Amino acid sequence: MKVVVVANFEPGEDKGDAPGEFQLWAEREHLDEKIAVRGVLHPLLRNKDGLYGIVWGNAGSLLSGVGEQLTALLLDPRFDFSKTYWLFTGISGVDPQVASVGSAAWSRWVVSGDTLREFDDREVAKNWPYGLFAIGAKAPNQLPDNPDSFAGMTDAGALSMAVTLDQGLAQWAFDMTKAVPIPDNADLARARAAWTGYPNAQKPPFVLMGETLGSVRYWHGPARTQWARDWVRLWTGGKGRFVMTNMESQSMAGAMLNGAAQGLVDPRRVLVLRTASNPSMPPPGVDALNSVGDEGPGQLVAYEANYRVGAPVVHELLAGWAKYRDTVPGAPRP
Repeated sequence: MKVVVVANFEPGEDKGDAPGEFQLWAEREHLDEKIAVRGVLHPLLRNKDGLYGIVWGNAGSLLSGVGEQLTALLLDPRFDFSKTYWLFTGISGVDPQVASVGSAAWSRWVVSGDTLREFDDREVAKNWPYGLFAIGAKAPNQLPDNPDSFAGMTDAGALSMAVTLDQGLAQWAFDMTKAVPIPDNADLARARAAWTGYPNAQKPPFVLMGETLGSVRYWHGPARTQWARDWVRLWTGGKGRFVMTNMESQSMAGAMLNGAAQGLVDPRRVLVLRTASNPSMPPPGVDALNSVGDEGPGQLVAYEANYRVGAPVVHELLAGWAKYRDTVPGAPRP
């Protein structure tokens, strides 16, 4: 299997109606053949060029996870994923300090914001910025130094909350697509005008490199955005920057970690591309409650950006398969 494109949700049909994260891929790449996979709620799709695509089904509850479905796919004995390239796509909230709605970011790290310790912000020490901190640490913005027998652990190093993607591959994908134009529209331009003091949020959509933070908590607001910046900086040793927040990337990364440990996938062949459907906080002067979940104006542009920025990389991997089958592409590492 050469390349798999992974999306997270599609509200209707795969083709012919209002799009979600998967529809543009299914339509434009002619993913016409359906392959049922036990444990996956939506069929795997395939085209004649060797491109596969999958979007996760939903069992009718937010308790229905995506990581379990990815694991089921990895365990299907019909498929050999040892040389497969994976492109995980999806829409996200974006840090307005870094980018604008509609922008697309290639990740170098995937950071999880799920497994941590939490105190009510009203009950923390006066010098704490918030009540969220790492398991094995004693205060926010500290790395673990003692697991305190969490889950029976004795090694603080096992408490990591970040997955490092292949930096060269991510750079290669960015270099190929950094000039890809992303469609803009009048609604986005009007919304951008509200971001006084945030020059990157006022730019038309663009392609950049930056990290994705996954959390099943749908958080929003300036205080949690600052936490996200700090959390990503902490877990990437100060080398990464928070750009995108979503609810699936950490589950996908965890399933791929398990697959790599079992020799089912090559972790060097994983790409993560997230596009911005909404900011992670309100613009100046707007209440957080009035802006949370306001994804509508940016969703269509974010869907389009997912495809337009991701497709050149997918096409290059397929066209150059004779070379890329055994050699992972990537810019020279510094």
